[in-house]
Amino acid sequence: MKSYINNYELWCNAGDTKSLMKAVYAKESALVEDTTFLKEATAGLGIMKYDDIYSLMSEVVSKVLKSSNLTDFKNTLLILGSSVGGMQECEDIFYSQKSYKNIDPNKYSMNALSDYLLKEFSFYDSRSISTACTSSANALLLAKRLINVKAYENVLVVGADGLCNSTVLGFHALSVLSDKKCRPFDTKRNGMNVAEAVAVLLVQNFKTNDSVELKGVGASSDAYHMTNPNPEALGAIDSMKDAIKDANLELNEIDYVNAHGTATLANDKVEALAVEKLFGKSVHVNSTKAITGHTLGAAGAVEAIISCEVIKHGLVPAQTGLETLDNKNINVSKESVKMEVRNIVSNSFAFGGNNTSIVLGVCT
Repeated sequence: MKSYINNYELWCNAGDTKSLMKAVYAKESALVEDTTFLKEATAGLGIMKYDDIYSLMSEVVSKVLKSSNLTDFKNTLLILGSSVGGMQECEDIFYSQKSYKNIDPNKYSMNALSDYLLKEFSFYDSRSISTACTSSANALLLAKRLINVKAYENVLVVGADGLCNSTVLGFHALSVLSDKKCRPFDTKRNGMNVAEAVAVLLVQNFKTNDSVELKGVGASSDAYHMTNPNPEALGAIDSMKDAIKDANLELNEIDYVNAHGTATLANDKVEALAVEKLFGKSVHVNSTKAITGHTLGAAGAVEAIISCEVIKHGLVPAQTGLETLDNKNINVSKESVKMEVRNIVSNSFAFGGNNTSIVLGVCT
């Protein structure tokens, strides 16, 4: 049984999917230099315009379900990937009331978001995955495996994270948060931009005229360090190789790598090394986080949608913000490239050496 992504939509700092892709191809970063989160310091952030994460999720999910003509959810599983879960709402209560007494512990948990959607839409069941920055990539991984064994006809994958003080201050404390718009793979990169997004993809066991095939998934855990990747790129290489093998493809059949590309010194160095060892200059590489920032648990779902759009447009994005490429042994372009895009590897890497790669491609 094969898996197909038949519908999707997102909302991020650049707006909806159409607006985001316009920004990606125009190299117009939607990041801002914010002074509200950090005292006496600036943080480059990807900030959305919305009322609350719950109503935003409901709106985006409704759009996907409506465009799919899906009204009966008896055989639809919800899998939600998030890094902070309900932390944002609980923080808002704490800071506004200067007390934790009115915080509902159930709304703080990682499954608070999926519980809300489960009740709102009466899905058959739900699962929550919180593996930091690979959360929604792992949700897609699980979706594919469940579809492939005919456990469900429909799996709705949601990636959702909102900005909160804990994440912004946490990454600042790790000295990996840039005060400017991030510059992935550039020699002068100085850190990442924390961001927020909601991304929804409907994975099904049949294809339509507009489907993108979810061909392969791969994961690894190198457990080298709590926050830094293995310097020899062993985990990144393994996850990509496993995803390509799962897709029954050869290395030379991959056209583009949507990199995790956070613009931290360690991540970009290691990911570029992994791409160099596997592909050399034979694939195009870029990181769209120069537009969206790092949407944490939502990143895998956001970049899966971007990858689907790249396949449909036949246009590989340029690297926004790039002046001088650090690793000249990989193929990162300053201009978009028009070409047939058959297969894409999209990477998501997380703290603790948690690595996930997915392969998306033209339906076979």
